[in-house]
Amino acid sequence: MSLKTQRSAARRALLALTILSLALMGLLAGAMQWSSAQATPKLGLDLKGGTQIILEPKTVEGQTVTAEQLNQARNIIVQRVDAGGVSGAEVTTQGDRNIVVSIPEIPTQEVRDAISKSSQLQFRPVLAIAAGSPQPQPTASPSGTASPDPSASPSGTASPAPSGAPAASPSPTPTVASSASPTNNSSVPEALMAPTPSPSASASPSPTPSPTASTATPTSPTDLAWITPEVSAQFELLNCADLEALDNLVDDPAKPLVTCQDDGSVKYILGPVAVAGDKISDATSGYRTNQQGVVTNEVEIALTLTSEGAEQYADISRAMVALPEPQNQLAATLDSRVIVAPRFNEAILDGRASITGGFTLAEARALSDQLKFGALPLSFVEQTSIDISPTLGSEQLRYGFIAGFIGLFLVFVYSLLQYRVLGLVTVASILVAGLLTYLAITILGWSHNYRLDMAGVTGLIVAIGFTADSFIVYFERIRDELRDGRSLAAAVETGWNRAKRTILIADGVNFLAAAVLYALASSSVRGFAFTLGLTTLIDLLVVFWFTHPVVSLLARRPFFRDGHAWSGLDPRRLTLSSAKPRYAGRGRFTHPTPAAAGTEGGVA
Repeated sequence: MSLKTQRSAARRALLALTILSLALMGLLAGAMQWSSAQATPKLGLDLKGGTQIILEPKTVEGQTVTAEQLNQARNIIVQRVDAGGVSGAEVTTQGDRNIVVSIPEIPTQEVRDAISKSSQLQFRPVLAIAAGSPQPQPTASPSGTASPDPSASPSGTASPAPSGAPAASPSPTPTVASSASPTNNSSVPEALMAPTPSPSASASPSPTPSPTASTATPTSPTDLAWITPEVSAQFELLNCADLEALDNLVDDPAKPLVTCQDDGSVKYILGPVAVAGDKISDATSGYRTNQQGVVTNEVEIALTLTSEGAEQYADISRAMVALPEPQNQLAATLDSRVIVAPRFNEAILDGRASITGGFTLAEARALSDQLKFGALPLSFVEQTSIDISPTLGSEQLRYGFIAGFIGLFLVFVYSLLQYRVLGLVTVASILVAGLLTYLAITILGWSHNYRLDMAGVTGLIVAIGFTADSFIVYFERIRDELRDGRSLAAAVETGWNRAKRTILIADGVNFLAAAVLYALASSSVRGFAFTLGLTTLIDLLVVFWFTHPVVSLLARRPFFRDGHAWSGLDPRRLTLSSAKPRYAGRGRFTHPTPAAAGTEGGVA
């Protein structure tokens, strides 16, 4: 490579680094101006404090809480909090019953819901349906007689709905379909494909204000015998407009459930659980693709069931697809509230189902994350929520920065003593690496809610030594090439070609160690692993785009090229063995011949 080409390559590298630095600064400045970014990194729980939430399990009568359930709940909560973008949270168990969640911020309601709600998605058959709140009473019926209920029963026989099902639902009922090829549609009656009212909806001679109670023994989840007098009375009294109507509801999977739509518009009597939420193996969210392969604007949650869950889902769908309204609806309940109750228009045989219910993309993504990580084995309620002070605080953070500055100072002193003026390149490289690290951590705090804890500060301090190692390897390679008699310009390039392989291998090992530590270690150690991996990548960037280009340009300067005594590259100070080379000027050695060497040593 010619000198002109080397100089151009060095200048391009420095220009690229300058553009990158300015881009990061501009991004941070723009985020501070038009978003919620701040000029300093976000601090973790141990340095800033936060909020501590104590969760107490909500159990049915006679149910006990086991240590296995608590540990399972703790692990799921950790995943939920991480998926929600809250870093640095600590989740521990307290005694044999409670869970303590410490978050380095004031949690939003969405975060609180992700922490405390079971998010147990259960599939229950719909037995009865009605408007969620009392409806205005008409003054007279069309025949001139008073009617105590605006909705008449579709027939004189016992109906699962308290009134005509189409009149009770405020909106068309969605359908649930398989994500596989729709080969079963031909076997579905046409009347089940859309929420059309029964032709006899107005033929009832008498009102039915509540479902007819049964005293028979139920034989399946869809059996109307689940509607006992107690269940019927509870359904009649339920007012979904009351925000506290379901606060004390206990969800027993083996019993019927009287509950509301999540928006309070509809109330239901649901049969026992037909498919449990733990039979979901995966859940994803996105825009639904129709049978023609075209992506629509309807948001869906795609569920994949386990083999056992797929078999149960196939059985219940085959049984319900031929039932009348609303018994052909399978409600998906989340924490005892109905999120969607679609009717079957085909049997789902492949263990894959799509749930649509007017979700936004963000809502669907949050729900699918909770379903994917699994439901909590218990439902929890917040027992207390208090502000907590930092466990280490500003004093320990100050000590950490002091330790870092002492480490930097010692590296600077060593570099200047060992490499004289060339050591200033080391100092400048570390400062550039520090600037890029600061910008990266601050921007990550804004974009990904990354928080710097004391373990992360420790990783930054340790990284100073790793960064200095790269420069030392390079500079020593240059010195070795000078000892072999090369000019300074040639020594810089040859030494770089050899040194960069060593630097890449060393930094690769460091990054691999950081990645393994981050993946396997506890949350308290991940901060160290993250900052160690980040600074390793930045070290490579600085060495390739700053250190080597700067040394290449300095090698053309007479101060370094001619081997000034303070340049750090003075060939006369670089000794070999007993046969010392003679300095030939312009950064070159000439080695004496064996005879000359022997004469100089006093041997004839």
